[in-house]
Amino acid sequence: MFVDVHAHLDDEAFDSDREEVLEKIKEAGIMVINAGSDIASSQMSVKLAKEHDLIYACVGVHPHDAQNVQKDYIKELEELAKNSKVVGIGEIGLDYYYDLSDRETQKRIFIEQLDLAKSLNLPVVIHDRDAHQDTLDILKDSRPAKGLMHCYSGSLEMAQELIRLGFYFSFGGVITFKNAKKPKEVASKLPLERILLETDCPYLSPEPYRGKRNDPTRIPVIAKTLAELRGITVDEIKDITFANLRCLGGL
Repeated sequence: MFVDVHAHLDDEAFDSDREEVLEKIKEAGIMVINAGSDIASSQMSVKLAKEHDLIYACVGVHPHDAQNVQKDYIKELEELAKNSKVVGIGEIGLDYYYDLSDRETQKRIFIEQLDLAKSLNLPVVIHDRDAHQDTLDILKDSRPAKGLMHCYSGSLEMAQELIRLGFYFSFGGVITFKNAKKPKEVASKLPLERILLETDCPYLSPEPYRGKRNDPTRIPVIAKTLAELRGITVDEIKDITFANLRCLGGL
């Protein structure tokens, strides 16, 4: 089974036809893990997971929203995480590209959610944009049990350090872009047993759909590029990534 390990089906881009998209995903037989980015989207992720067999949820606060959290946000996330279809805390991390929340606040909220994940024995899903060293330093200090670097954009050397911390790496539409030299290189060299597939929909649609709204049914397109990079078949990529997910999340 193909799995999209990082999607945002709660996004407003799907407001006009969400049920149709969900039906299309069901017909394609693709499992989806929907990520939370704040309390509202985390609630929506859990709702989608409850209502659809092939949808699972992560709950968490994205660094963009770190400055907006309420005092009891950890308790709210903890309560949401009690649902049996919640499989991780995320997406959480640091974003120094946009800096929509100040960096010290981002770090504090990141660390608090890492602590929550450890207390619940759940994997973490990490967002890291232009914050590689601080992300790595915090993860080394916190040492979550397992985790996923979503839409991984770091170096091969950083990935090797993260593997020692128990991390996996997901790749999406970016690896289909002609100018994406570093993601292609990293995806071609990482151990296959650490690689997963994602869309990050509605963003980052793969070629030849670049610029259009993305959705989980485009996972096979991404898998085809990864298979070409690794010199194996698409079916092998499907089987390997599904096995990797079971190792990461115990689904």
